[in-house]
Amino acid sequence: MTLHDLGFDPWFTAHAPESQPEGCAIARVCAVDRGSYCLRNESGEVPAELSGKLSYQSDRTTDLPSVGDWVTAQYYDNGRAAIIHQVFPRKTYLRRRAAGGTVDQQMIAANVDIAFIVQSGHFDFNPNRLERYLIMAADGQVEPVILLTKTDLLTEEELKHRLGIIASVTTARIIALSSVTGTGLGELRGALAPGKTCCLLGSSGVGKTTLVNRLVGLDAYATRTVSATGEGTHTTTRRQLIQLESGAMLIDTPGMRELGVLGAADGIDMGFAEMTALATACRYADCTHRHEPGCAVRAAIQRGELQEERYANYVKLRKESEYFEMSSLDKRKKDKSFGRLVKSVKKGMKD
Repeated sequence: MTLHDLGFDPWFTAHAPESQPEGCAIARVCAVDRGSYCLRNESGEVPAELSGKLSYQSDRTTDLPSVGDWVTAQYYDNGRAAIIHQVFPRKTYLRRRAAGGTVDQQMIAANVDIAFIVQSGHFDFNPNRLERYLIMAADGQVEPVILLTKTDLLTEEELKHRLGIIASVTTARIIALSSVTGTGLGELRGALAPGKTCCLLGSSGVGKTTLVNRLVGLDAYATRTVSATGEGTHTTTRRQLIQLESGAMLIDTPGMRELGVLGAADGIDMGFAEMTALATACRYADCTHRHEPGCAVRAAIQRGELQEERYANYVKLRKESEYFEMSSLDKRKKDKSFGRLVKSVKKGMKD
């Protein structure tokens, strides 16, 4: 196995750190689990830890290694362990707002070629959540492919309806799958090209780990029986990169209950291309499409050319992105201002 087999292409050669610590070698992060790391090189997998300098100089959590990152590492104990010294620049990435009300970012995976966005065709089908995943992919310059799973639980008419909804949201490739019947697995395997890195994204229980087992060809990863609703239950607890027999690499990720966008205005515009196109006809260049006169987006809704639900989700995501783009100080000021307004209203009601 070579670094090229693991995805190290000329882009990373051109963007390598200018100086590297003596005695270090290049490796790829293949697993991250609560601050513990695992690297993969030409010889195999090695557990690793951060150097004190890298840990100290990393101002943000996104500066720390993520699954899929290329790093320089120093080996010890006869090559059975390593210390990570540097992280290469990222070609692409998948990130989200960290869970909770913070403005921190959380890296999901780095240097991903294709994001397989997994949506269950059964109870958990959610177009609004799909739009968020599409924004995540667009924000990090990653090609999206939609995987609609559990199609064996749908009638032919239900499947056609689900596929129609997805097609109204995105022009990305769609693969309808069933891990029970095997439908679509051949098409999915065909998308897994040697040397390419793909990432599975989706909520808990949509069938990601089951898909990994089908692609690997054995039950290498634990799954759980479906719940009373017919949906799967959460299994994966860490992000890990798996190399398939085809030569492709697949990153499995835990299910995400929260999927906040953070500073992803460009990704939102790409995810809602029809609204971006309509906005060029708005009276004002900085139109927010909420209340301004001469708004071409709202006019399209009135004419029935644009779905109101999709518009509402667009506005919601834009407001969310703008809010979390603010600096922490501005955010605190806005929170305090809102708090004073609430107190003033309450006081007026008492009076």
